[in-house]
Amino acid sequence: MKNTESTAWRFFASVKLALFTLLILATTSIIGTLIPQGKPPEFYIEAFGPRTAMIFQMLDVPNMYSSWWFIALLLLFSNNLIVCTIDRLPNVWQMVVLNNLDTDPERLEKMPHRQVLHARGDTAALAEIAGGLMAKNGWKPQSENNPAGSLLFSQKNAWSRLGVYAVHLSILIIFVGAIIGLALGFKAFVMIPEGEATDTVYESGSSKPIPLGFTVHCDEFNVSYYDNGSPKEYLSVLTVKDPPSNKTFTRTIVVNDPLNFKGITFYQSSYEPMRGFHISITNKADNTRQNFRIPFGEKIPWPGTGIEFGVINQQTRSRMGDVAKIKVWFSDGQGEPSIFWLDNNATETITSPAGSYEFKARQVYATGLQVAKDPGVWTVYAGCTLMLIGLYVAFFLSHRRVWVYISKEENTDRCRILICGTSNKNKIAFEKEFAALVECLTHDSTFQNA
Repeated sequence: MKNTESTAWRFFASVKLALFTLLILATTSIIGTLIPQGKPPEFYIEAFGPRTAMIFQMLDVPNMYSSWWFIALLLLFSNNLIVCTIDRLPNVWQMVVLNNLDTDPERLEKMPHRQVLHARGDTAALAEIAGGLMAKNGWKPQSENNPAGSLLFSQKNAWSRLGVYAVHLSILIIFVGAIIGLALGFKAFVMIPEGEATDTVYESGSSKPIPLGFTVHCDEFNVSYYDNGSPKEYLSVLTVKDPPSNKTFTRTIVVNDPLNFKGITFYQSSYEPMRGFHISITNKADNTRQNFRIPFGEKIPWPGTGIEFGVINQQTRSRMGDVAKIKVWFSDGQGEPSIFWLDNNATETITSPAGSYEFKARQVYATGLQVAKDPGVWTVYAGCTLMLIGLYVAFFLSHRRVWVYISKEENTDRCRILICGTSNKNKIAFEKEFAALVECLTHDSTFQNA
């Protein structure tokens, strides 16, 4: 039983397992990036063919990041990190809290960086002078005196040995945040025509209805075009009404500038031209104005005025159905009807025997919104912040230690001063720091080179 437990422990504590799972996660993440996620089955059949689409559905590739096998890989990697940490952290922690004043003098003689000086005097008095010089050079020492001699020790960034474990913890925190987002959040889509509202969105990939708990109304949608007819910029004017809090506000959103409310984010994603028009007619004689929303190809009256009008033809600028020009029929019951072409979202002045009218027409659009709720996002941000700190500590800071051991030389009145030190990383930088400490001591007349 113990052998089985030991084998399982070694398996989960293996660095090879960590590298393997990291490679698999990286590969599958690349695949998930290249293959669009959350699309309907028809999209994959058209894009990749029926056979490949069937394999995608079997492996849950369209929803890879929430698939059972991807979550299993994350759990395997998480277990590997936890076991590796439990296996190695105790020894590292001992190095952090180690009583370095208890170091054997024989071990000091074998340090990679060492220098021997001499001085006359008592070991305790020399230790006090050496300690002051060390502090002056940025090394605040601890000291211990005994009959054999005096030992001073100072260290910098002992806790930097824990940087890699901060990275381990940050990865686990990011995973927790991602799982919270998957379990309690959603990604959805909704198309809202101008002048209409919704309190429901539809889950991406499954079209499952998700109630918002508040209402989003599309007041207006505008799109501008390049000279070649392709969309340049589009925006939506949205009004949010939240009955529970009696809160109402209006916000204009564009691509990369979303609307956030109650932890739900609305991104401007797409739009759809509709076969209808917003019409505004102003009677310039008495300055009365009326707004209409009319379908294409129907004659519409302005009640009580004798005015009738309609859109009888149109020219589109794209296969989506964006209208560039419309042909308008207009009559106020006096004289011949006016028939004219009008640019989309433009104004035309109509003159008849009975008066003058200002006619403005604009195509009706529906705004397409990507809707996302991710309650784990702040947990992920916290994990990413911790990861950056951990990586900085792990790669740019090092645990540096120096000792000064002062002992009496036999049959003389002199003392031998051994200066030694070590660093777990960045040896070249430590050599310069160690040389600066030795130079600081040798500049004092108390100490002499061997």
